[in-house]
Amino acid sequence: MNLPLAYLIDWGFLKIGPPYIYLNIDPVLLPLGPLAIRWYGLMYVVAIVIGLFVIRGYTARKGINEEKVYRIVWWCIAAGLIGGRLYFVVQQPDLVEHYLQQPQRILATWEGGMAFFGAIFLVIPTLIWRARVERLNALVLIDAAVLFGAAGQIFGRIGNIINGDIIGYPSTLPWSTVYQNPHSWACFNPDTCNVPVQPAAGYELLCNLVLLGIMLYLARRVTHPGILMLVYLFSYCISQFFLFFTRDNLIVDFLGLHWGLKQAQWTSLILFIVLLPVTYWVIRHSKPIPEGEVAATYGIPQQEVAAPEADVDDVETSDEDVEAIPTKHSPA
Repeated sequence: MNLPLAYLIDWGFLKIGPPYIYLNIDPVLLPLGPLAIRWYGLMYVVAIVIGLFVIRGYTARKGINEEKVYRIVWWCIAAGLIGGRLYFVVQQPDLVEHYLQQPQRILATWEGGMAFFGAIFLVIPTLIWRARVERLNALVLIDAAVLFGAAGQIFGRIGNIINGDIIGYPSTLPWSTVYQNPHSWACFNPDTCNVPVQPAAGYELLCNLVLLGIMLYLARRVTHPGILMLVYLFSYCISQFFLFFTRDNLIVDFLGLHWGLKQAQWTSLILFIVLLPVTYWVIRHSKPIPEGEVAATYGIPQQEVAAPEADVDDVETSDEDVEAIPTKHSPA
C-alpha cells in the first residue's frame, strides 16, 4: 500500500494524511510477564472515575449521598461486565465449540468482546433492585446511571479505537482509518490490516459526545424522573441501528426475516419497540418533583430511625434529684 509522502500530523502512533488516518498503537500498554495492562482495561477505569465525577453534582441535587452512590456503583459495574460479556458470547456463531465446550474462554475478556446492550439489560434490573434496598426512587437512580453511562462510554470508545476491535467496511473516504500495528485486533485479519476502513469506532465516539452534551443539558432542566433514561435508551438504540450499517459485522436473520441486518440492529429494533410502552408508563406515572422535595426519596416510604436511648450516666441531675433517690441506707 502506498503511503503519503507527507502528513498533516505525524506523532508516530498517529498520522493524519492526506488522505487517511493511520493508527499504530499497541493495545498492550505495559506487559507484565504473562499478564499485561491494556489500554482497553485502563479506559474502563478512567470511564468509571469520570462517570462518577460527572454525576456527582446530579446525585447531590437529587438527594443521593456519596455513600449510597459508591455502594450502588460496584453492583452496577459487576452487572455491566457480566451482562456485556455474556451478551457478546451468546451472539457468536462459534458459541458451542469456542465457548460452551471451552467455558474458560467466556472469562477471557482480553481476547476481545463486550456488547454494551448486554450491560444495559443487566444493569437496569440491578438498579431497580438496589433502589428497593436503598429506599430510593428507581427512575431517579436510573437517570443518574444513564448519565454515568453516557460519560463513561466515551472512554470505552477510545479503548475500541486503540484496540482496533470495531471495524468498518473498506472505504476511500479521506477520514478512513488504517490500522498498522501488528498487535491490533484489526491486523489479526489480513483483510483489515493496513487497509483503509470506515472509522466506525470514531463515529460511535462522536455520537457519545453529542449524547452526553444533550444529557447534561437536560439533567438541570427535566423534573420528571425517567426522562433521562428514555432519552438515553432511545438515542442509543437509534444510533446503533444506523451506525452498524458502517460496521463490517456478520449479517444475521431473525425469526425467518432476511433484512440484511446485524445482531445489534435486531437488538435495537426490539429495544425500540419495548421502549414504547415503557415511555407511556413513565409519562403516565412519573410526576414532576415538587420544589423543596428530595427527588430521590419523594414518595418512597423511608425506614424510621429509632431515637437513641438515654444513657443513665449522661443524664444531668440536680442535688434535689439526688436526695430524692432512695438508697439501701435510707427508707424508701
